[in-house]
Amino acid sequence: MRSPGDGRPLPPRPNDVPRSGGAPAHRFPSGGPGAPTHKLPAASQIPEPPPGAEPRGSSGRVYGRQRSGGGGGPIRPLRSRGEQPPRGPRRKVSGRTILKIIAGLLAVLLVAAVGLFFWIDSRLSGIDDVLTDYEDRPADGPGTNWLLVGSDSRKGLSKAQRRKLATGRAVGQRTDSMMLLHIPDTGDRPTLVSLPRDLAVTIYGKQRDKLNAAYNGGPQLLVRTIETVTDLRVDNYMEIGFAGFVDIVDAVGGVEMNVTAAVNDPKAGLKLKKGKQVLDGSQALGYVRTRKGGALPDYERTKRQRQFLAAVVKKAASPGVLINPFTSIPLAMSATDAVTVDSSTGAFDLLSLGLAMGDSPVTTVVPFGGNENLPNGGVAVKSDRQKALALFNALKEDKPVPKSVIDAR
Repeated sequence: MRSPGDGRPLPPRPNDVPRSGGAPAHRFPSGGPGAPTHKLPAASQIPEPPPGAEPRGSSGRVYGRQRSGGGGGPIRPLRSRGEQPPRGPRRKVSGRTILKIIAGLLAVLLVAAVGLFFWIDSRLSGIDDVLTDYEDRPADGPGTNWLLVGSDSRKGLSKAQRRKLATGRAVGQRTDSMMLLHIPDTGDRPTLVSLPRDLAVTIYGKQRDKLNAAYNGGPQLLVRTIETVTDLRVDNYMEIGFAGFVDIVDAVGGVEMNVTAAVNDPKAGLKLKKGKQVLDGSQALGYVRTRKGGALPDYERTKRQRQFLAAVVKKAASPGVLINPFTSIPLAMSATDAVTVDSSTGAFDLLSLGLAMGDSPVTTVVPFGGNENLPNGGVAVKSDRQKALALFNALKEDKPVPKSVIDAR
């Protein structure tokens, strides 16, 4: 068998002309080879597609034209590397949407604040029967009176911490500082009065002794003694020990104090240079305990205690601490673990205390009037009776304390 197209003639057929290999097997219709077998319709005879219909066999566009083929969307022009596709117009956020977002955030913050408030209230440790009534108790007057007690209790401190803080090995507890805070109803500045623990007083139901001796009989006896001496009713009671003091100071990141003179007191575990500096918890404890410096060391000590208490509470109540959960939550935990209050004092009262201390209170001490020999053979600090009466009467009447009785040192 020969392959087609080799050029040799094919065998003849009746009524046929000579053919060569590779020629068509059938005769072309009239018109000659290559003539079309049928006529194409004229353009005018092609029916128009209905409006909006896709042309058959086309499913995409090429630069705006339909493209034939079975798939794919529009072919996009080639772009140079790094060229960004065109963006549509930005949608503007309406004022109503912004208000809704702000309202939502405020609602979340409010719920969190309320939850934190009740959580703090549930963690407070209360002492029963501290502020109970008794015969001849002073009447309730205008304003609010707080008795703030710093004890030398070592409870919660390990042996290593006691060595570091130089707190000694004493067991039990005594008062290390006592202050009376009066918050007036008039909107005037509060008054913070130091009550020296060596102040000579008549212990309620007992003889003359140092004020610190009243605390040995418990918070109730201390409150009754101070109410009898000052003729002021105590509305709230709070005390804090050494360990709690350190934790609170560290929770707020330390407190800046202006140390007026260099201090070196091994007994208090303290060595400070002169000038402004931030004190941590252990340094702060030594600072308020040291008796170094001043002609009257105990009075200088009470002055430092007032200044430091006002500074630490003011910082704790500052927005930068309260709004930041990384400081406010540790502070709340430290404070509720550290302080003990009377059973009627709650979180709302502590908030009022913090706001009052942040209002730059007037600070002073019970006016000094020499020394007094006690029946037990000891020597105590004697108050200036006339000036002391003027001080406490002003607080009782909810009036500003006369400048003549304010300790300006």
